[in-house]
Amino acid sequence: MDTGFDLEQLLEEGNQIRVKPQGYSMYPLLVPGRDEVVIEQEDPSRLHRGDIVLFRREGSILVLHRICRRRGDNFFMVGDNQKQVEGPIGITQIKGKVTTLIRGGRTISAENRLYRIYSFIWLWLRPLRPALSKMVHCLKTLFRGRKN
Repeated sequence: MDTGFDLEQLLEEGNQIRVKPQGYSMYPLLVPGRDEVVIEQEDPSRLHRGDIVLFRREGSILVLHRICRRRGDNFFMVGDNQKQVEGPIGITQIKGKVTTLIRGGRTISAENRLYRIYSFIWLWLRPLRPALSKMVHCLKTLFRGRKN
């Protein structure tokens, strides 16, 4: 059973869905096994740069990535832990938009001003992401070692 189609159906029926993203493509914003997101269906005309959307790759899996840019009815996506832009993604491939992030029981609206600033800066830093991610990982490892 492909639960992706179940999620798509729930969204089409107007439901909110709450999921724990898998994989590291949206790291450091979303950490697998820790963070959750709430996704709702959204009018594609209201989607813009910085929004995180759920889309289905052509004949493939559901993916949660950020809109990097838009050209008419085509969207270009990128994961927060990726440098390569994917697209064009058509409107019919987009299934929903992340409206809320949940970390440790705390909810953060995707419309929160600080979150929007983070999104803008992180998109702007896209070419430097591999080096930044490596540096963050090294710092976390270093500080974990000092705590023990």
